[in-house]
Amino acid sequence: MTVVIVIFFIAAFRYLQHQGPQSAKFYTHPFYDPVMFSPAALFSGTSIAVLTYMGFDGITTLSEEAKNPRRDILRATVLACLITGVVASLEVYAAQLIWPRGEGFSPQTVDTAYAYVAGRAGGPLLFHLINSTLLLANIGSGMGAQLASARLLYGMGRGKAIPEKFFGVLEPRRRIPANNVVLIGAVALMGACAISYTRGAELLNFGAFVAFMGVNAAAFARELRNEPRRRPLHLVSPVTGFSICLFLWWNLSLQAKLFGILCLAVAMAYAAYASHGFRDGLLQSEAPAQD
Repeated sequence: MTVVIVIFFIAAFRYLQHQGPQSAKFYTHPFYDPVMFSPAALFSGTSIAVLTYMGFDGITTLSEEAKNPRRDILRATVLACLITGVVASLEVYAAQLIWPRGEGFSPQTVDTAYAYVAGRAGGPLLFHLINSTLLLANIGSGMGAQLASARLLYGMGRGKAIPEKFFGVLEPRRRIPANNVVLIGAVALMGACAISYTRGAELLNFGAFVAFMGVNAAAFARELRNEPRRRPLHLVSPVTGFSICLFLWWNLSLQAKLFGILCLAVAMAYAAYASHGFRDGLLQSEAPAQD
């Protein structure tokens, strides 16, 4: 995939060269175009585009597999965000120069718009190459997400937050949480058949934003309680993170928020039932894993 990205950048550079000299305004339009700029569209698009980054936290579920998790998990998480941010920004900037303002995409092509951008820059060969690469990337992403989610459910099952007999068991021969892998695959398949990519992205982002707001709130509360070593600067980061996630969550579509709130309500109802009205801890202490 790295090779394909390099090929795209070469094709984009050659395409722009053949278009002849352009004014400085042409190269700044992707950042700000007063004719097309709309704050509502920008924030709505951002709440969907943030899906590009979702999944980096899945690395943290693999701490049991890492040789030096205290160092390597943190480093891998930060590098994943940094590399993704730089590469994605350059790709989108190049695409905007190749497919300038006002042309748009049809409803049938909007989900695979980047392949059409690549086709304009490099012809049919690059169009099919990008399509194939996106397919492979989605398979790889799906496998990574399935693994991370299966491990997350396994941890919750092992801690008895959800039924341990189904979620907290390992398949004897391969030592993997096979029940969780199959369940996640079945749910993903049904979702792929029932809803559009955009709606699926918004639903995924709903859960991610709520989770990250919880993480930031927990970090803030922990630092606030740490009286002997409290540092005011350490309170700024979780407040900023919480505010950004809340803002992006607010800009999701109404349908996504309603469905997400419904799912959250079901989860909260189960949590209340499992913890006897939140009187008991939801997660129970567990013995060290033997896998």
